[in-house]
Amino acid sequence: MTQNRILLRRGWPYLILMVLFAAATAGVTALLLNVAERKAEQRTPFVRLVDVNEDTTDPAKWGTNWPKQYDTYKLTAQQTKTRYGGHGGSEALPEEKIDRDPWLKRMFLGYAFAIDYRDRRGHAYMLEDQEQTKRQTKPQSGSCLHCHASIMPLYRKLGNGDAIAGFEKTYAMSYQEVSKALYDMGNAHPVSCVDCHDPDTMAIRVTRPGLLQGMQALARSDGEVPHLASVERWREGPRDRPYDINRDASRTELRSLVCAQCHVEYYCSSSFKLTFPWGKGLKVEQSEAFWNETTLASGERFYDYKHQETGAPILKAQHPEFELWSQGIHARSGVACADCHMPYMRDGATKVSDHWVRSPLLNISRACQTCHKFSEQEIQARVARIQDTNYRMLQNGGQAVVDLIDAVIAARASGATDEELAPALELQRRAQWRLDFVAAENSMGFHAPQETARILGEAADLARQGQIAALQAK
Repeated sequence: MTQNRILLRRGWPYLILMVLFAAATAGVTALLLNVAERKAEQRTPFVRLVDVNEDTTDPAKWGTNWPKQYDTYKLTAQQTKTRYGGHGGSEALPEEKIDRDPWLKRMFLGYAFAIDYRDRRGHAYMLEDQEQTKRQTKPQSGSCLHCHASIMPLYRKLGNGDAIAGFEKTYAMSYQEVSKALYDMGNAHPVSCVDCHDPDTMAIRVTRPGLLQGMQALARSDGEVPHLASVERWREGPRDRPYDINRDASRTELRSLVCAQCHVEYYCSSSFKLTFPWGKGLKVEQSEAFWNETTLASGERFYDYKHQETGAPILKAQHPEFELWSQGIHARSGVACADCHMPYMRDGATKVSDHWVRSPLLNISRACQTCHKFSEQEIQARVARIQDTNYRMLQNGGQAVVDLIDAVIAARASGATDEELAPALELQRRAQWRLDFVAAENSMGFHAPQETARILGEAADLARQGQIAALQAK
């Protein structure tokens, strides 16, 4: 018995060693199996369970094959808000910008934006909000759906297979006609997967005719585009064919250009095809020069509307995020729109883009800190400094434009003629264009802080010059 105990005591170390060895073997085996599974995930990032094609505009169908991306896309229906942007009110009724900043309404008198101009909501609402705006009480061109709906199947149908031809028909159709045709086809969805991805390969691509044509005009221009190396290469080549985004642009460039399909300045009406004013470049004064050299069907110099109180022929900016971003340090550094607004996230062994498109300020750890090794508080403070400065300059410019309008009204009441007021009205056009270029852009100056400050400084200066011109006319 004593001998058995001695043998047992001597055997314990070997027993423990065997148990540890077995545990280690199981652990290594589990690790190897996990690595194998993750490698398999990388080789097969998705499983095609349903067929999707160029006419599949319902994102839910794509979501069957790409559930990770679709789950985050659905989050664009969530309420989000930062200090200077987003929607913080009732989901049914975003706040009116023209109530919060009355000078905006004064600037837009004579145009539909004086009726209804609200805060933005997420991509999930982009079609619904356009359908519901009170601006629809005024005639609207069918071209307005170019950005707000997944419209490419309708363009192909209207053009008998030629999307460009179909696109060029819609400006002469009313919004209601194009909308009905879209619903009749079953394609009435906001921006969808097919607008940015090839359904066979999932490669990023541009579909919108407006951008395809706008980039060709930009490539032919002399405008500086240091952030678009593919355009510079095309310019240096034989130019024996038009610049082709989907053939010439790099993948990094496409991660911004897919956003530029809609987040740009443009114009469309029932007598004017949807046009991006890039024939001279992307800067605010280059777009202004393009519009100044454009004529309407009436033969008049181009204008969006005539101001109700002064009669000045005004240029109305839309939402030139791409243009202002193009002048900023992030664009110059090769940072794409998607890097900040759709940053990569890890899901198992798979790296996917977050399709909850939103402000980077709501996602600092992945949107900013991958490059900027500072605390969230420091990053927020830097952004606040930029945006607060530009906000104050924007408000100063708004007051200057209102003072200009008041001066013109007073001068006309005292007997000043249209000819005498012409210099003041031209200065109103130039000042409002610059002010609106920033007010309509959704970053409060962050996309290009120095450029935005320059534009706002010019806006206030031109408005004060116009005020002086009106006083002299009086």
